Amino acid sequence: MEEGLRERKKRETRQRIADIAMGLFLQRGFDNVTVAEVARAADVSVNTVFNYFRTKEDMFLDRSEETEDLLARAVRERRAGETAAEAVRRDFFEALDAGDWRYGMSEGADVFAQRVRESPALQSRVRMLDVHREERLARTLADETDADPDDLTPRLVSAQICAVVRALTRHFAMRQMAGEPAALIRTDIRKHAERAFDLLEHGIGGYCPRPEPETPGLPHSGERPTAAPR
Repeated sequence: MEEGLRERKKRETRQRIADIAMGLFLQRGFDNVTVAEVARAADVSVNTVFNYFRTKEDMFLDRSEETEDLLARAVRERRAGETAAEAVRRDFFEALDAGDWRYGMSEGADVFAQRVRESPALQSRVRMLDVHREERLARTLADETDADPDDLTPRLVSAQICAVVRALTRHFAMRQMAGEPAALIRTDIRKHAERAFDLLEHGIGGYCPRPEPETPGLPHSGERPTAAPR
């Protein structure tokens, strides 16, 4: 459905407030910036800010919805024959090569991470974001495999995938905060990521593959071909 003028203006206003807020947060620190200061800088009222963001933390983590759904979406959109672990691996390396923000390995990610470390409120929200991301991935794995409600496998697989991503992201952030150039870290972290996903796929690599398209005239997956009549 095409976005209407009203919806577009609301989306643009929300994005402008979030961008201005993030600039202030990164420059001065999250706890040192008030909502009133964000409103003044964005030339809107405080009430308008709260119309778009329930809390100040929501402005800092304005991409939380996309971040929470990141791994689940990679699994939902996996290619034919591609397993859950393979899909996340491919998406991770695509983001790494592009310097994309979604796995926390872009320029400026160190300042973002530092602001989180400085604020207990943000640390709490990021921990909850990790929990929600793992839960979303587990639900997606359960749906994609038609798992029984009592089957713990989707949660176990989700926990392992999320642990790998979390460890790689944290390693990148710590090195960047220590002053290493992002480009250099990305080159080195590729080796760590290859090893991490190899270890991951060795244990769960065959779990949750997307079925190959059926070929007319051939037996369905799992079906034994019948013997030709004599």
